[in-house]
Amino acid sequence: MSEIRVVLVDDQHLIRAGLRALLERAPDITVVGEAGDGTTGVTVVRTHRPDIVLMDVRMPGTDGLQATRRILGEPVLSGVQVIMLTTFDDDEYLFEAIRAGAAGFLLKDTAPDALREAVRIVAGGDALLSPAVTRRVLAAAARSGAAQPERLVGLTDRERDVLAQVGAGRSNAEIGSVLHISPDTARTYVGRLLGKLNARDRSQLVVIAYESGLVRPGEH
Repeated sequence: MSEIRVVLVDDQHLIRAGLRALLERAPDITVVGEAGDGTTGVTVVRTHRPDIVLMDVRMPGTDGLQATRRILGEPVLSGVQVIMLTTFDDDEYLFEAIRAGAAGFLLKDTAPDALREAVRIVAGGDALLSPAVTRRVLAAAARSGAAQPERLVGLTDRERDVLAQVGAGRSNAEIGSVLHISPDTARTYVGRLLGKLNARDRSQLVVIAYESGLVRPGEH
């Protein structure tokens, strides 16, 4: 894999230093910039155009959600993916972040190997949909609002099946096993869903699966 370029945005210097040290132990990951608040973070991302931004949720001034919206709303930064750094008490806030296009979440006490692997996963084009964090957030959001089945108009039955599996947090290989199709075919269906539903990435497909009522808390 080619070098993965990362920007760190967190208001605590020690956390940034720790993340940098852990990430740069891997030969394929380089931290190219840091920021202590959201506004500076956006500027640093514009300057370096990294592959990945590790973004703290709660910061003084411009917080992580506002910064994420700015970054992912700029066409010139379309190749940048944001991973939110979080604790377990940020459910509703994080749901808004994933709706804004964040590729997933990491707990601040994530193990070093898991941290580096998460960066690789998102840099490779997949969403970081850990059952421990992401599905909890989305389930909470689904309980708080009415289903929007009209969002699925135009999808074939098979596309709905695949979307339901994506919403359950399954990988392409797992989707293939459940639906008796190859992982490559599952990947093709996911690509079609991204286009038809105007979704930025796999995380947003999960949001749509919950918001449409296709997947409900406790299912799968």
